[in-house]
Amino acid sequence: MEFQIVLVLGLAVVVGLALGLLGGGGSILMVPLLTYVAGMEPKEAIAASLFVVGVTSLVSVFTHARGGNVRWRTGLVFGAAGMAGAFLGGVAGGYLPGAVLMIAFALMMVATAAAMLRGGRKPPPGGGETETLPLRRVVLDGLAVGAVTGLVGAGGGFLVVPALMLLGGLSMPAAVGTSLLVITMKSFAGLGGYLTTVSVDWALVSAVTALAVAGSLVGSLLTSRVPEAALRKVFGIFVLFMGLFVLAQELPAPYGLLPPVLAALVAALVLGCRLIGEYCPLFPLLRPRT
Repeated sequence: MEFQIVLVLGLAVVVGLALGLLGGGGSILMVPLLTYVAGMEPKEAIAASLFVVGVTSLVSVFTHARGGNVRWRTGLVFGAAGMAGAFLGGVAGGYLPGAVLMIAFALMMVATAAAMLRGGRKPPPGGGETETLPLRRVVLDGLAVGAVTGLVGAGGGFLVVPALMLLGGLSMPAAVGTSLLVITMKSFAGLGGYLTTVSVDWALVSAVTALAVAGSLVGSLLTSRVPEAALRKVFGIFVLFMGLFVLAQELPAPYGLLPPVLAALVAALVLGCRLIGEYCPLFPLLRPRT
């Protein structure tokens, strides 16, 4: 048990590093960590994850703000809409079976990994906040992203960052910094929804939070020193395998064998396509978006 707790606390630092470096990824790692390593029930793990990521994001916001990478107006508008969706998602999640939540979470991991491996769209020219926000689009997107975050405890940063780049006209560093403000707001709203039906082990969660915060501070300082493209690919591959692992654990037999079989098939297709090059019919799908 002592080794298990030490492992959980050590991995919490990794969660913080991911959040500080990428503006997201905290819940993608935190929920499986608390479920499969710490032994929490899925609903408790999701609620605890929302607290850890919310506090960690809040601390990281001020680190990024000192570098001028937080657009407060854009973040507050998007975050306010996200809070409403996150609270409703958190309330709904408290009444759903844990297995259903974990399967939904695993599917979110796979979708997130695919988006990371393909790469993001380029920000609009200028790299600054647009003078007029498309308010209706921002509110609708905020509600949708917030609902996903509140329901499964994930999908925050990797949905918010591209949305801020496209809707707010933000550069990548500004979108990462602003996404942390949005994630903070949505995480605490989702936590409020879950706490209407779920209780958590606050002693363990507080320790995990403290170490995740320490990792996020280090990650924020490394944002300008670590190649983003390489980091996203490595992290994307890791998230993909974690998502498939969760699916294999949660799907009933014999369907639990499908994720590893599909993963092996996709890996073989990608490897073959890389060897063939541009003549492969899958080449347009594998090429990063611009």
